[in-house]
Amino acid sequence: MSTPRAYPVGTGWIEVVCGCMFSGKTEELIRRLNRARYATQRVVVFKPSVDVRYAAEDIVSHSDARLPCFPVTDASDILRRVGDAQVVGIDEAQFFGMELVEVANRLADEGRRVIVAGLDQDYRGVPFEPIPQLLAVAEYVTKAMAVCMVCGAPANRSQRLVHRERRVLLGSSDTYEARCRLHWQPDAFDSEQQRLPLADESG
Repeated sequence: MSTPRAYPVGTGWIEVVCGCMFSGKTEELIRRLNRARYATQRVVVFKPSVDVRYAAEDIVSHSDARLPCFPVTDASDILRRVGDAQVVGIDEAQFFGMELVEVANRLADEGRRVIVAGLDQDYRGVPFEPIPQLLAVAEYVTKAMAVCMVCGAPANRSQRLVHRERRVLLGSSDTYEARCRLHWQPDAFDSEQQRLPLADESG
C-alpha cells in the first residue's frame, strides 16, 4: 500500500515519495497536500533554502504545479516553524541530511502526517541519504518512475549531462535526464551539455 486509506485520530505517520529526476515526486507531494487542504486540514510545506531553481518560496514540479512553502536551512528549522499543522510536506529531502530522520519521526510521534519527497539515488546510483533511512521508518512508501529519454522504458536513474563531480548539483532538464538501467551511464559526460551518446552509437 502506497498511501493510507484512513486517517485515525491522534495517530501520526510518515509517507515517502521517492524516485529519480522527472519521476513526478514533487507533483505527487503537491497532489497529496492539496487533498489535505481540501479536507480543511492544516497544512504546512517546507523545502531546503538552497533550492531556488523555479521559485524561492514555492515548491514547484517540473510541470509547473506549485504550492507556497517555507524555505529552511536545516531540518531542525522545520520543528520551529511547524506550528499546529496537521500535515507536514517536505520536498527535496535529500538536501537536508540525516537530521531529517529524527525530525520526521518526532513530527509523526506528535500525531502529524508527514509527507516527504526526494531522490533515493544520486547521479552515480548511490543511495541518497537520508531517503534510505526514511524509507526504513516510514509507514507508506511510493517509488515513482520516470520515462527513459533514450528508449521510453520505465526509468529510475538520474543521468547527469554535465561534467561535475560534486554530489549535489541543482539543475533541471539542462543538467539531468531520466534513464533506464540499460541506458544509464554514470561515468560518461558530454562537455557540450548534450545528451550523452550511447555505447552503440559511437561507431
